[in-house]
Amino acid sequence: MLLAIDPGTLESAYVVMDEKTRKPIEFEKTDNFSVLRRIQSLVDSSYTVAIEMVASYGMPVGAEVFDTCVWIGRFDLAASQMRARIRFVYRKEEKLAICGSPHANDATIRRALADRYAPGEGNYGKGTKKNPGFFYGFSADIWSAFAVGVTYLDKEAGLF
Repeated sequence: MLLAIDPGTLESAYVVMDEKTRKPIEFEKTDNFSVLRRIQSLVDSSYTVAIEMVASYGMPVGAEVFDTCVWIGRFDLAASQMRARIRFVYRKEEKLAICGSPHANDATIRRALADRYAPGEGNYGKGTKKNPGFFYGFSADIWSAFAVGVTYLDKEAGLF
C-alpha cells in the first residue's frame, strides 16, 4: 500500500492507494495533527509513504514554507517509527512524470491524471453521486496528493 501526502502549513491532503491498480482507497484533506494520527494508526512496514518535498529554487520564501518543512519532518518521523519506507517526491518531478513538462500547473496535472486514469469520463473522472468515477470526491489538494503517489510509482517503475 502507498500513502501519498501533500503537506501544508496547517492542513495536508493524503491519499491511500493500491500500488498495483493505483486506485484511491481513502483520501482526505484535514489538519496536520489528524494526518499524523492517521499515519500512526494506518501505516506499518508494508507501506510506502511518499511525501511531497520542498525544494529551493533560489528565491526568498516565507514562514509558511518553513512551517511546511516542520510538518514534513513530523510525517517522516511518524512513518519511520511505524517502519514504513519513506520516499520524497519533488514538485518538479511530478510535472515531468505526469505532464512531461516542467511548466505544468495544477490544472494541467489534474487534466493529465484524468486522461490517464479516467479516459472519456466527464468532470475530470469524478462522475456523479449516482455513478461515481475513479476520482469521485477529489478536490484541489487531494489531486496533489494523488500526483505525489503517481509520481513515486512511475519513478519506481522507471517510467521517467
